[in-house]
Amino acid sequence: MDHGTGEPDREGGGMSLTMTKEAREAFLAAVHVGVISVAEDGRGPLTVPIWYSYEPGGEVRVITARASRKGQLLERAGRFSLCAQTETPPYKYVSVEGRIVAIEAADLERDRRPLAHRYLGAAMGDRYVESTRDDVGNVLVRMRPERWLTVDYARHARRRESRARG
Repeated sequence: MDHGTGEPDREGGGMSLTMTKEAREAFLAAVHVGVISVAEDGRGPLTVPIWYSYEPGGEVRVITARASRKGQLLERAGRFSLCAQTETPPYKYVSVEGRIVAIEAADLERDRRPLAHRYLGAAMGDRYVESTRDDVGNVLVRMRPERWLTVDYARHARRRESRARG
């Protein structure tokens, strides 16, 4: 039985639910609210929702306040995990983990506005950017994915449909 690992169903000889490299990168590049996890000494990892961006073959990019708990933990840990998922069946998710390659000041036009447009659209994104324009200390954190974990339950549904037809 598959337990969300994307590994083959060893008991029933089923197919793997793992996404291809192209599918996982396209999924991660689509708009999803991510859930970031960052190690924290003496307790479980900090795990919170976050806006992010990704282009296939590139880096995962997130913005946060340098002085925030999340910002401080990211600097200390030097790596993070991010998970993106669908909210409706057939469920899919992509989880990536890797080393932070840069933490730099977030630029309003290069970084913050495009991210706000990605999640809110142009008009609402511009309003959001204007309402937070005076926020200082935001940083762009760039991570190069090293490990991927994926599941696409639609693959299982497509296989069952094809067997039912054949």
